Amino acid sequence: METIIDRDIAKVKALKKMKRNALGLLGIAVLLFLIAIYFKIPMLQAFSEAAMVGGIADWFAVVALFRHPMGIPIWHTAIIPTKKNEIGENLGNFVSEEFLDREKLEIKLDEFNFATKASEWLSHEENANKIASVVALNIVPGILRTIKDEDVRKFIQVQFKEKIEGINFGDWVALALEPLQKGNVKDQLLTNLLEVMSAELASNKDLIRKKVKASTPFLSFGLADKSITEGVFNGLQDFLNEAKNPESTVRLKIDEYVYNFLDKIKNSEEMRIKINDMILGFVGKKEVQDYINGIWDEIKLSITNDLNKGDDSSIKNSISNLIQTFGNGIKEDPIMIDKINSFIKNDLLSVLLNNKKVIGDLISSTVKSWDGKEVSEKLELEIGKDLQYIRINGTLVGGVIGLVIYGVEQLYHYFII
Repeated sequence: METIIDRDIAKVKALKKMKRNALGLLGIAVLLFLIAIYFKIPMLQAFSEAAMVGGIADWFAVVALFRHPMGIPIWHTAIIPTKKNEIGENLGNFVSEEFLDREKLEIKLDEFNFATKASEWLSHEENANKIASVVALNIVPGILRTIKDEDVRKFIQVQFKEKIEGINFGDWVALALEPLQKGNVKDQLLTNLLEVMSAELASNKDLIRKKVKASTPFLSFGLADKSITEGVFNGLQDFLNEAKNPESTVRLKIDEYVYNFLDKIKNSEEMRIKINDMILGFVGKKEVQDYINGIWDEIKLSITNDLNKGDDSSIKNSISNLIQTFGNGIKEDPIMIDKINSFIKNDLLSVLLNNKKVIGDLISSTVKSWDGKEVSEKLELEIGKDLQYIRINGTLVGGVIGLVIYGVEQLYHYFII
């Protein structure tokens, strides 16, 4: 029979798992943001930026209910254990009526000029290094720990298999060999091959002699070895020398065979299928599959080893440089500054204001009944797992909203400007 302690242990594990999932999703949004900045992908940047805003905002909101985020005694955090008497009556109304008031928020946002201050802060090397350190030391390792290796390996296998099966290697081979049927490319290649074979034959005369000796009858006492060796060697050499002459019968037969072979590859569907099956069969071998499975392990090991270098980490330094470049780019782009401020003032503000009653009611109805730190811990154990979905949904919905806003902006520029 399951005891109360067993249920609590299960809830603790479930809560920790959901926290890791929410953090991993936020980490993915950060990586997508960095990729978008580096490769200049506006749509991905719009999604990841909004996803990070939604994810981080919801993370702070959830954590501040139960404790000080990161152990820092920020004002109005650890709300449940420290403000239990005032929260139930005042906080809901304050958030919905005072804090989420359009006129007040617009004035503060205009005064603050978030884009300018943020770009200036990000452009400083020290600040960029701080963010890069957090990403490199916490977020990236957190993502690596959260991601299941087997899932990644399966994903790589599936993607690799789909890509390989989507390639018609027969067409590739036919296309690659097509130039051999034109001009003197085939003739020159065949002549070079015959030259190499002739040189190899000359350098391996002793080997031919030994092979002949090993094959002749013992009772001949080696008397026939030399004659047979000379006969085999001279016969092969004469054949190769004759084949080098483009007008010789042997060469014409070889040319005809090569031409027919290339033509068959080019025009025979059956031959192309055989080539395709042969290559796919090679890809399916255990050695190749083991190599593919090891790709993720190599990537993960390389990332871990690099992050362990601390300040010499190329990943950390690259992130820091990207952040500084981004900050400097925004700071020197007044149009982008206006767009960011406009987004915060209008679009994001509208989302907050449209949901202010819901936020206020949620805070007011739940906080009033809490009773100190112990109740806060128990409450987190009961509903903390579900609250992590707020972080997850905030990240995903924020990303979707970012795409919607980006799409509206593009339509605006396309049809109006």
